[in-house]
Amino acid sequence: MKNINSLLNLDKPCYIIQGSEIEISHQPSADPSQIIGYVPPLMPEFLGDNNFKAFYGVKYAYMAGAMANGIASEEMVITLGQQKILAAFGAGGLALDRVEQAILKIQKALPEGPYVFNFIHNPSEQAIEWGTIELYLKYQVSVIEAAAFFNMTPSLVYYRVKGLTKNAQGQIQIQNKIIGKVSRREVATVFMSPPPQKMVDELLAKGLISAEQAQLSQQIPMADDITVEADSGGHTDNRPMLPLLPSIIALRDEIQQKYQYSNLIRIGAGGGIGSPDAGLATFSMGAAYLVTGSINQGCVEAGSSEHTKKLLAQTAMADVAMAPASDMFERGVELQVLKKGTLFPMRAKKLYELYIEYDGIEQIPVAERAKLEKQIFQDSLDNIWQQTVEFFQQRDPEVINRAKNNPKRKMALIFRWYLGLSSRWANAGVKGREFDYQIWCGPAMGAFNDWVKGTALADYKNRKVAEVALHLLTGSAYQYRILMLAGQGIEVPATARRYLLQ
Repeated sequence: MKNINSLLNLDKPCYIIQGSEIEISHQPSADPSQIIGYVPPLMPEFLGDNNFKAFYGVKYAYMAGAMANGIASEEMVITLGQQKILAAFGAGGLALDRVEQAILKIQKALPEGPYVFNFIHNPSEQAIEWGTIELYLKYQVSVIEAAAFFNMTPSLVYYRVKGLTKNAQGQIQIQNKIIGKVSRREVATVFMSPPPQKMVDELLAKGLISAEQAQLSQQIPMADDITVEADSGGHTDNRPMLPLLPSIIALRDEIQQKYQYSNLIRIGAGGGIGSPDAGLATFSMGAAYLVTGSINQGCVEAGSSEHTKKLLAQTAMADVAMAPASDMFERGVELQVLKKGTLFPMRAKKLYELYIEYDGIEQIPVAERAKLEKQIFQDSLDNIWQQTVEFFQQRDPEVINRAKNNPKRKMALIFRWYLGLSSRWANAGVKGREFDYQIWCGPAMGAFNDWVKGTALADYKNRKVAEVALHLLTGSAYQYRILMLAGQGIEVPATARRYLLQ
């Protein structure tokens, strides 16, 4: 096949011409009977849902999802926003003053957007949830990514309903937009449904919303977009994308038929997307947009340490494991982390086993407790408790009040000290704690490393988040063209079927 590289000129049509041999040309043959195939121009910005792009004012149907504790950093959001690519700041787990700093910095750099701020469900610290929402409303943060929710909460409903108005034509205007991240149909259902009437009534009774806003709330869904989260880094149900995405799209269609919303909820997808193959597959299944996470954490703009980025660049698909999550430790919720080069997964699971077995720190056998203090905490548990008290006295004193006469809860807070700080150690690159680094990571990282092997992007120091996004989208578009040719019975040489970085 001659001129095979012509397929890489995505802005030009390609005619497949049968002469003495098959040739690819940007011009049609003088003899129409020689044209045996055709693919139209297919630029990266053509992929995905046009309404998504218009709604958020972006060029591509692509989003860099939030990774908490500022891993999805201001620099990442700003860099992508300047390229008209949507990105979410990882506000989860950060103190409110730190989130406020991020809002001011991002809004100054991107006064017209686009940008998103993460809003993670925090059942053990409801004051933080409310404080975060109040910050978003104060600074008119108009798009948030809601993650790790099992059900709606008053704070999330307040954010959504508070921004409802009517224009001169009587149409509902939604000021506060929500991208809901889900991996289960039951959670998708509550995001696709109107805000719970009971919560709306309570907000109205407290004077937090107007009667008109309460009435309008029952005509809109809780979310404008739903990101179907498959096997991802961090909080995940390890769901496979193939059955999950079509199921949520079908659910959306059922709910749309029931409520007849003015605007159709868009369904995007993330988790496991680390190469053009995954991008093409996800778009082909009907995803309105792609969301990436793990692969961005290894980029130069990410708020993770040099040591962490180096480990991520060496990660294979099987180098991940599940471990207890700090924010939902008592519920047994787990998240996906890197296991290569760290002992965190094993140590975190040990803490959860002890939590299940004993009703308080005092019940743990002396030898076991000594081992914990030496190997995991590197301090006495009494000192760890004092540090925990000091932390929550500033953050949310009610957390300590609830634990004073509850040994089980006190033990959970002590264990959460390790689980919470381990991710911060990984981000800050704290020396001496390398084996305790909690690095959120999914199998997409291994797929990405396989894809870029032998190229400039194999070196983590060359991984820039915007270039990674554009390469992934360009590769998806290129391989979409290959798929079109296959559908016309035209076989492309195996060496040209995948988009390879030069």
